[in-house]
Amino acid sequence: MALRIRPAQPADAPMLAALAEQLGYPTTPGEMIARLQTLAEDDRHAVFVAEEDGAVVGWIHVYLCPLLIAGPGAEIGGLVVDEGYRSRGIGAGLVQAAEEWARARGCLGLTVRANVVRQRAHAFYLRLGFHEVKVQRVFYKSLQEEK
Repeated sequence: MALRIRPAQPADAPMLAALAEQLGYPTTPGEMIARLQTLAEDDRHAVFVAEEDGAVVGWIHVYLCPLLIAGPGAEIGGLVVDEGYRSRGIGAGLVQAAEEWARARGCLGLTVRANVVRQRAHAFYLRLGFHEVKVQRVFYKSLQEEK
């Protein structure tokens, strides 16, 4: 069972969508293809997949996040490993790929946000050397017209 980390391809979209659903973000393969295309056209973003025996078993999205209040950094926009493949080092491999990508672009740090209910994810990031720096509330406003 050789693990391979590689850039995501449009053909990966159905599995990326299925994995996003495991995170609680239902996405159709068509929506995922469109999102991958948008990100592929912007070199400030990267999506990597973890492949084991030819099957996509995880993905990570990382992007540059320049801020006025901080030096150059990157943020993990999403990370998921298939339920049946967790606790096998796959997530750590994906985070390592994101770190290498960010470091190669001059980033001083990598940020990730994790829902307060995802205790297992918190422990995972702490094991990888991340530090909790603040607790915050996230607000969202839809920009779509209401009907």
